[in-house]
Amino acid sequence: MAEITAALVKKLRERSGLPMMECKRALTETNGDEEKAMDLLRKQGAAAAEKKAGRETSEGRIGSYVDKEKASAGLVEILCETAPTASNPELRTFADMIAKHVALAGDANAATIESEVFVDDRGKAVKDVLHDIVNRIRENIKIGRVVRLQGRSAVYIHHTGKIGVGITVEGDGNDDALLNDICMHIAAMQPQAVTRDGMPADAVAKEEEIAREQIQQSGKPDHLVDKILTGKMNRWFSEHVLLEQPFVKDDKQTVGKVAEQAGFKVTGFARVQVGAE
Repeated sequence: MAEITAALVKKLRERSGLPMMECKRALTETNGDEEKAMDLLRKQGAAAAEKKAGRETSEGRIGSYVDKEKASAGLVEILCETAPTASNPELRTFADMIAKHVALAGDANAATIESEVFVDDRGKAVKDVLHDIVNRIRENIKIGRVVRLQGRSAVYIHHTGKIGVGITVEGDGNDDALLNDICMHIAAMQPQAVTRDGMPADAVAKEEEIAREQIQQSGKPDHLVDKILTGKMNRWFSEHVLLEQPFVKDDKQTVGKVAEQAGFKVTGFARVQVGAE
């Protein structure tokens, strides 16, 4: 039997992030072989993750990553059991690591991401990294929704960690502070689309139907109905379409106008909130 020294246990603990006694036990079972002990701890982590898989995950946080050179960004929803874990710096690091994977490693698909080769360690799958943190934190942790943004991007995470926003833009404007402000605007105002063309057709049709009925019931002359309807719909679009919304930091201008004056155009966005559909 190889000697299990304190230095060897300490080294494995630093690699695994697990308690000293668990590291010592793994080294004892593998006759002091550090790599085999690490593999054993990972297998135990996978088993622990499977046991915890049925627990409710009503808390969580959003991870983010931007690579300006590769013009790619990622947002990811990480779900966990408790609020203290959601604010744990280790979970925050994990969330950002998975967001980096989403940004840089192929198609972003929540259904298959765990089986993908992890972008920061080609010797692991994403599920291995997930099992490692489950083994350390001892809660059920899941990867929820994932979003990959391609093109010039900016991201923003709300101070609670529960809302994340990413936008893509075109143009030569280089006001990064404004890009961040537009992300904050989206977090607060929750637009449904960048432009009117992006609004769900059924939602627009339903709103028009309701508005027309309200106008007709108010007794307005028939020849004024369409004109009044246009005004109502313009107001409705200004509440739901990003580029037509009054900018939160200057409500005398729309988001679209502010972006245009800064030399860029918003082409897309994603807003991800923990627990929201």
